[in-house]
Amino acid sequence: MYSSSVLPVQIVVADEEEHSFSLQEEVLERLLLQEEVQDLQVVVVSVAGAFRKGKSFLLDFMLRYMYRKSFGSWIGCGDEPLTGFKWRGGCERETTGILAWSEVFVVEKPDGSKVAVLLIDTQGAFDSQSTIKDCATLFALSTMTSSVQVYNLSQNIQEDDLQHLQVGISLLGSFYSSCFTLQTLMFLIRDWSYPYEHPYGLEGGRNFLEKRLHVKQNQHEELQNVRKHIHSCFSNIECFLLPHPGLKVATNPRFDGRLSDIDEDFKKQLVNLVPTLLSPENLVEKEIGGVKITCRELLHYFKAYMKIYQGEELPHPKSMLQATAEANNLAAVAGAKDVYNKSMEQICGGDKPYISPTELERRHVELRQASVRHFRSVKKMGGEDFCRRYQEQLEVELDEAYTNFSKHNDGKNIFYAARTPATLFAVMFVMYVVSLVTGFVGISSVATLCNLVMGVALTALCVWAYVKYSGEFREVGGVIDQVAETLWEQVSNWVLM
Repeated sequence: MYSSSVLPVQIVVADEEEHSFSLQEEVLERLLLQEEVQDLQVVVVSVAGAFRKGKSFLLDFMLRYMYRKSFGSWIGCGDEPLTGFKWRGGCERETTGILAWSEVFVVEKPDGSKVAVLLIDTQGAFDSQSTIKDCATLFALSTMTSSVQVYNLSQNIQEDDLQHLQVGISLLGSFYSSCFTLQTLMFLIRDWSYPYEHPYGLEGGRNFLEKRLHVKQNQHEELQNVRKHIHSCFSNIECFLLPHPGLKVATNPRFDGRLSDIDEDFKKQLVNLVPTLLSPENLVEKEIGGVKITCRELLHYFKAYMKIYQGEELPHPKSMLQATAEANNLAAVAGAKDVYNKSMEQICGGDKPYISPTELERRHVELRQASVRHFRSVKKMGGEDFCRRYQEQLEVELDEAYTNFSKHNDGKNIFYAARTPATLFAVMFVMYVVSLVTGFVGISSVATLCNLVMGVALTALCVWAYVKYSGEFREVGGVIDQVAETLWEQVSNWVLM
């Protein structure tokens, strides 16, 4: 179905002894900064819930759909093992931290636009090794970064399930209700045993959820607040009722996901569930503050949110707002800088001919202004003073980028490239002439010094030629270039005076 090089990768690592989490930035960058997806709007589907309830098992059917949705029957044949995210039967947890599938899927929507789809698996909550803070941190982090959060439950929505959900989003409540809401929360009820009251599937789930989350006047205030809080945090809440997969799945220790061992009712509802989440017309792009974000921008949000969850205490909503504003502005800086870099590449990139420094500087000024305008046009959080700091950061980075482009352009100038050997040849020639003259008139000490300088220049020329030929000892070559350039400029200034 997919190559062995494609596999789940750990993007958030759990330290069980310290009860802390760390972001694997390099792994996430490789995932989200791939050239074909980095500028696409991103859909993030995450599955969370209690441990040993089949989250990874479900995600593997999602993978099967993503790879086979163009086939007649994506769910596969009866004797094919289920692979992808690692899963197994038993009572001990399997997944720790947060994992992502290493292939980001590119999907074309019905309107012709393309989006990137990222599948996320989270550590099961409420096992014997995790604290309440651990569970709340993972749930909050996955919820804040996903566009669809699947809340995986067993048999029913109990009151403690709602309270556990509230614990996970308690950090987000005042922050999101005052700024913007989270997107889609889907309650996925596994092993549903009451199809005679509410039939399997999405429609039965909606009716059941409406009754379960309904706020009644005679309810205790605490129960009312839990429901109001959940409603206030998400713009869309769904529920899907899924039957039990069968006794072979639950009791056979050698079960490997073959469809022949799974009950027909479960397979039938699975065929309905997965497209509900992942079919092109149902995909939900990730939004922050009402703005759809790209894979590149999602990276900044991950980094910002991880910072505030690395302390011993759970973060205050105010710090979350600041982290979101910071990530929002950093994403705007990255987008504006990318506009500048792509335009400059078209002007003086690797395969472009040499352009005069005056013309290059003029184009830089134009593109710098356009890049700053792009930054200002992006909807940002934090207020004018907060955003101004990031505009100044952008301007500094653009000037640094221009310096690099300018040096690269100078390297294409044949006269500039020949400046170092020409300078060294000139030094050797002058020293040779002076040595002859001073030796002829009897000033042997000066002649000896000139011969020494000539020897040093010859050695430097040989070393420089070797560096350019082999690519080794580039630092030494850079020093020789710098000395030769300084000497060239000093002599040029003296001649022009």
